Amino acid sequence: MTWGFFSVAHILSLLFGVAMIAALYFLLRGKSDRVKVAVLTVLSFSGIAAIVFNLLAWNSPLEYLPLHLCSLNALVLPVAVLTRNKTLNNLLLLWSFGALFALLINLAVAEAEICSWVFAFYYFPHVLEFGIPILMFTLKLVKKDVKCITSTLAITAASYTVIHFINLWINAYTVKHNVVDWQSNIVRVNYMYSLKPENPLLEAFYRLLPYPYWYMYFALILAVGYLAVVYFSDIVRLVRGIRTKADQ
Repeated sequence: MTWGFFSVAHILSLLFGVAMIAALYFLLRGKSDRVKVAVLTVLSFSGIAAIVFNLLAWNSPLEYLPLHLCSLNALVLPVAVLTRNKTLNNLLLLWSFGALFALLINLAVAEAEICSWVFAFYYFPHVLEFGIPILMFTLKLVKKDVKCITSTLAITAASYTVIHFINLWINAYTVKHNVVDWQSNIVRVNYMYSLKPENPLLEAFYRLLPYPYWYMYFALILAVGYLAVVYFSDIVRLVRGIRTKADQ
């Protein structure tokens, strides 16, 4: 059975992913912080396992470098869990949304068989990359800090910009040195989709602003809106605190 795109199997897999995260919460909520961190740290390495799998399985390492948002999430996640660093964990509240989006818009692997390694190394790491950052807060291992919104947006924008230039460099290199894939086509990369859209939502952004790199700043605007929802109660308390000080 193939996974499909919003097929019965796809929808059931999304529900199962939610159930996995909920089960982890109920399993760990009564445990000590040391046990919580130990379990989540082990699980957090699933994303790195997926990176290694993709680098080895497809025999085209330039196309599978860990430079998409989910891969960056995978690299940072073990450090964030193990250290319980406030800045990194607040950052992953945004980056984890990329993992959810990858599960929802799964077009790249929709034809994968559910019992295949391709499915396993895509589905389970993305579920955990989405769920573990949320569990870090719901299990009270780290606290949300509205002041981290600035660092979250700055790190995300800087990462995107650096990766855009990496895309340009790799594509120039592959043309110059005639680096081809298994179909004998020149290797072209598009990490973080800075050069062109590859799903319906990004295509809508590109129609509004048809310029490589710049069109993805619509995603940054969405990120601001998403963070406003995530930190809404914290923002309200901060505004009230400022008003109270101003009235004194």
